[in-house]
Amino acid sequence: MNDRRQFLRRAGAACTLAMLPSAAIRNAAAQATPKVAPITMVINQSPWFDGFRQLVEQYRKETGNAIELDVNPYAGALDKIRNSLRAGSGSYDLLAIDNNWMVEFFDGGFLMPVAELDPKFALDPGISTYGDTIYWNDKLRTFDPRGGKLMGVPVNGNVEVFYYRRDLYDQHGLKVPQTWDDVLANAQKLNDGSRVYGFVHRDDRDSALADFSNYLFSFGGDVFRDASAGDFTVTLNSPAALRALDFYLKLGKAGGYPTAGAVSQGQMIQLMATGKAAQTVGIVGAWAQLEDPTKSAVVGKFEAALIPKSADGRHASRAGHWIGAIARNVPRERQLGALAFLDWFQTRDHQLAYTRYGAVPVRTDLGGSDLAREPKFRFLSPQSENSKVAKMYAVIPEAAQMSSICSLRLNECIIGKSSPVDTLNRVAAEVQELVARGGRKTGHLPDLK
Repeated sequence: MNDRRQFLRRAGAACTLAMLPSAAIRNAAAQATPKVAPITMVINQSPWFDGFRQLVEQYRKETGNAIELDVNPYAGALDKIRNSLRAGSGSYDLLAIDNNWMVEFFDGGFLMPVAELDPKFALDPGISTYGDTIYWNDKLRTFDPRGGKLMGVPVNGNVEVFYYRRDLYDQHGLKVPQTWDDVLANAQKLNDGSRVYGFVHRDDRDSALADFSNYLFSFGGDVFRDASAGDFTVTLNSPAALRALDFYLKLGKAGGYPTAGAVSQGQMIQLMATGKAAQTVGIVGAWAQLEDPTKSAVVGKFEAALIPKSADGRHASRAGHWIGAIARNVPRERQLGALAFLDWFQTRDHQLAYTRYGAVPVRTDLGGSDLAREPKFRFLSPQSENSKVAKMYAVIPEAAQMSSICSLRLNECIIGKSSPVDTLNRVAAEVQELVARGGRKTGHLPDLK
């Protein structure tokens, strides 16, 4: 119904789609998106980019509207976004913004809230909000689905999922784990010390926080006491965080990978694709590579599942999504062009096409689709489940700096340079100092003993 209302409003149709013959319906659908000004989008080069590029080509053919893509490495995309948004007149209309960058640009007032362009725009109910992190409250300076403004539409749903080798599980008579203790028991059985590692962490000094946060959230910990209410008291040195870190280290040791603290995301995916890793937690965007016979020795062998929880905790998946946001410092006709694309992009049919092109969809209702029953796309149901429990740690403008601080200190603990207690006490103090410099009221818990 929402698509029909948008069609009637924007195309100005004099009759309803139900009154048209089938050929006319197809023609009308192609015209549902209005003719808009050409736009330019800055985006990063990533495993999901080619799927996005193919969907943009479909958009061009279906609507006749033009989008130019400026494709860059991860850090280069961030530099271009910052430079464009801070200029008097922006170079880019539509911006692919990683969750680690979102608060910086939301809080800085650089982006155009969707309702300011079109008060009638509605986010499709099937779209994941990734823990309501696409709504921003200027007064509270935090995410807020009730009093906040919709800042864009997700363009990549790269949540974390639990990966496991189905063939090895069957060989050892193992069940899909529900708790982290189950994962640990499975790791001990699967690790043979040489050919296959029972579990592999992504734990290098650049990304340890991203990996550890799944455990932190599951054990009931968090970075801040209640960021959604504006309470930025640092809680990284809580007893729950200590339990999470102790278990994280225990699981890493049981997994058997000989070089703790050295696994990047790319290396972890390589260990999976070469058959060396029996279990891990990683981005769902790795799925396409694991199923590509030119890149993987384990095609058809991996399965994905809901990330396990602690015995008395909750399921949680670190949100790794990207949002398509509209620059404030570009002409209105180009802003409307960007919004027209996002509106087209979010529909169920286009998200199904997006998935077929090899990208990561942003809807939580595709897990029950016919596509999800095809073996190649069996990740869709686990992705949907993990999207529903997605949680983000990057909730301050200084998120990139915070991630660097935490990942460095966690990595030092992983390689044995500091104890878990000392690590968490130090990282809590350093994050508090960072947040205080940003002007937020903060503090941290008493030191762990």
